[in-house]
Amino acid sequence: MTDLDSPAALLFLYPIGTLFLLLVGISLAISYSRAQKNLSKSQLQLKFLKRGIGVFGFGLIITFVTWIYPHNGFILFGVLHCIGLSILLTYPLIRFRNLSFILGILCIILGVYLRTSVVVDFPWLLWLGFIPSQFYTLDYFPLFPWFGVVLLGVFLGASLYKNNKRTFPLQDYSSFVVVRGVCFLGRHSLVIYLLHQLIIIGMLYLLFLL
Repeated sequence: MTDLDSPAALLFLYPIGTLFLLLVGISLAISYSRAQKNLSKSQLQLKFLKRGIGVFGFGLIITFVTWIYPHNGFILFGVLHCIGLSILLTYPLIRFRNLSFILGILCIILGVYLRTSVVVDFPWLLWLGFIPSQFYTLDYFPLFPWFGVVLLGVFLGASLYKNNKRTFPLQDYSSFVVVRGVCFLGRHSLVIYLLHQLIIIGMLYLLFLL
């Protein structure tokens, strides 16, 4: 089984994963607020549907690639799977800020309970957070608790950005080169994530051959 309770996981995986998925939720809330002004309800639903399926599809590509190499510990339900499915599940809830907060807390509590108290002997509910005995993977972000983190991000996004406008003052630093560079990385984060995965896998494969 993956040692997700080790100090390395607690200090590295959890803070980064939490921040990453919080930003996913915040971005979804801002995107929804912006898009609902120009799109009909059906168009908005289709936008979220296509985005969620697309991200989940990239997750399946990661599953296929890691199944080929390194195979041992290949990714069944990693962060892209989680984000893709979370986008699909978030759409019906995104208008309800307080409900998103409550469900987010409940999802996190349930996820902690599953991680610390439940071990099963079947893999079919792996995506929810039911971890089989002797389970090992390179990347694992089940819906519980991580969908809860996305929902908390939706709550924060809806609270901090109303009608596509910030509710707090922020100085404009967009003219700075460093800020423009960070914004560029943010706009292309999915492509960068996919490329870095493939580069790392390719480097490991070459090292193994050598």
